[in-house]
Amino acid sequence: MKTITDIKPQAKTPTRCNIYLDNVFFCGLELETVMKARLKIGLSVSEERLEEIQYEEERIKALDKALSYITRSKKTEKEVSDYLRKKGYTDKTINETIEKLKGYKFVDDELYATDYANSLSKSKGKRLIALELRRKGVSDADMKDALDGIEDESKSALAVAEKYMRNKPRDRQNTLKCYKYLLSKGFGYDCAKEAAEKAGAAAEEEYI
Repeated sequence: MKTITDIKPQAKTPTRCNIYLDNVFFCGLELETVMKARLKIGLSVSEERLEEIQYEEERIKALDKALSYITRSKKTEKEVSDYLRKKGYTDKTINETIEKLKGYKFVDDELYATDYANSLSKSKGKRLIALELRRKGVSDADMKDALDGIEDESKSALAVAEKYMRNKPRDRQNTLKCYKYLLSKGFGYDCAKEAAEKAGAAAEEEYI
């Protein structure tokens, strides 16, 4: 056991305190945590007990940070993990926070992938949606289920192509540009080619 020899408010953050054991700095804690744990100068306490208090405080803060982060918009497990890691939380705290969020269904990669794919399916092809979901850390299984739920993307490709070709003359150059544009949006080669040619034909009729 050691003795708490001093509890000093931090100069830059008065709501936090530095805890000293046997005249040696041990850790920093929120003033509220110090009061709840009834820590005071002269109290005998083990380092293990202070570490438990410190860890519990970190868990609460990490969960609060995560909840504030996902309130703005839906996030994947990876996005929340990356955010907390940048805030300086340990892997152990991050993993426990993620599991708690999953338990409350506040973070659900399967549902996220489905909603994300559906919301973008009218403007982007499956290849690009898959790439974006992979960057967000969605598993291959969840990504596949989400993409399988997208209806025939040829309709979406044609709609995008028609919008691109609107008020443009029907010529080989514009059709090729439309084709490349559709590819950049993640539509498949054959799908993009067919949509570009159909949109080009529609554009030609406007000028007849």
